[in-house]
Amino acid sequence: MFMTFCFKVSISQCNIEPQCQVRQFPNGFSFGTSTSSYQIEGAWDADGKTENIWDHMTHTRPYLIRDGSTGDIADNSYYMYKRDVEMLRELGVDIYRFSLSWTRILPTSFPDKINEAGVEYYNNLINELLMYNIEPVVTVFHWDLPQKLQELGGWANPYIVEWYADYARTVFTLFGDRVKYWITINEPHQVCHYSYGNSFLAPALDIKGVPEYLCAKNLLLAHATAYHIYDQDFRPEQNGKIFISCSAQWYEPLTESDAEAADEANQFEWKQYSHPIFSKTGDFPPAMKKRIAARSAEQGFFRSRLPEFTQDEIEFIRGSSDIFGLNHYFSYYVNRNDSVNGYYESPSFNDDLSVFYTLLPEWNLGESDYMKSVPWGFYKLLTEIREEYGNPTVFITENGFPTRGGLDDDVRITYFSEYLSAMLDAMEEGSDVRSYSAWSLMDNFEWSSGFTYV
Repeated sequence: MFMTFCFKVSISQCNIEPQCQVRQFPNGFSFGTSTSSYQIEGAWDADGKTENIWDHMTHTRPYLIRDGSTGDIADNSYYMYKRDVEMLRELGVDIYRFSLSWTRILPTSFPDKINEAGVEYYNNLINELLMYNIEPVVTVFHWDLPQKLQELGGWANPYIVEWYADYARTVFTLFGDRVKYWITINEPHQVCHYSYGNSFLAPALDIKGVPEYLCAKNLLLAHATAYHIYDQDFRPEQNGKIFISCSAQWYEPLTESDAEAADEANQFEWKQYSHPIFSKTGDFPPAMKKRIAARSAEQGFFRSRLPEFTQDEIEFIRGSSDIFGLNHYFSYYVNRNDSVNGYYESPSFNDDLSVFYTLLPEWNLGESDYMKSVPWGFYKLLTEIREEYGNPTVFITENGFPTRGGLDDDVRITYFSEYLSAMLDAMEEGSDVRSYSAWSLMDNFEWSSGFTYV
């Protein structure tokens, strides 16, 4: 499939009549759409599935969800997966990215008991997709950790590396004969920072400055372990690809004097997870290590709150992704001045970084308070990935924009047109982008925003 698109150059900008520029993607480029299990499946306790952290949080602390809603039913995809595939066929996509529910497959959280009903659901979905020549791209973990494992410490417990590896090995065995693209973990920054260091996402621990960094180390080791399991034990027969999907927004200096602040914002916000995997040296980004160590010492800690990797661990993680999976939505200007001192709670991730984030008034597209259309930021991000990491193959695994437009969706059309154009600009300069998946296939449960998100 190839895709062409048109975008309008407005009269107010160019003083000419609206015109249409047609651009074509290269042969072999794939288009798709993405979802996640908790957001669409529903059937939260059906057919042997057990509780995950989102089930637990929405049932016990509904006040953390904007409208008090849950994903108990969501889009009911557990029962309506054939309609989901029908919609994908109507869209004409090449790929469909979805995630597996850990507790639907392993109700005890461990491989001692495999839930056949859950396996059957995913087998049916995968087979339905393949019947219509839609390639499944399967995310092993998309935020819905088993509640039992969270009670054992979750991603802050180093044993999570083994627990996750056992789960990954199980799903490679069950589905790998048909799945050729695996995503180990979706958006590690959100998993650690917004779930452990804040209360925006389950389990909403809101313990700042320590567990989010423990989570980061364990998550990267878990990802790399799954990668090596697949590479050594499954790739020779299954011939698939395996990678991580990082959320990366672009952070631009507000003034020339803010160049260091912007560079460090990019290091903290997304290179924390990409640098250990894709850089030549591995390990956490240097500026991040330096700043957290210095702040930890000032605060009276005996060691840095950012745990260190051993040299063996650095080598184990480095290179452990066949593709750079990228979720991107928006950009910020950042700056740093003396007034940031004491602005954020200490210790915390935000205090360690110590920058201010700015959205410009002219970025007025859409109704979201923070998600604005900044296509040039997407271009700069793709350029940075190409130049810093040796031009890895990139799959855009999420990109999208919230509106209340309904069927009158010109704002979203403008967003997609501008972002696809920016992506093509980067590709024409050499960025090896081969796939693009829009978020999302359908309206769904939007985490702590419930069904009210815009």
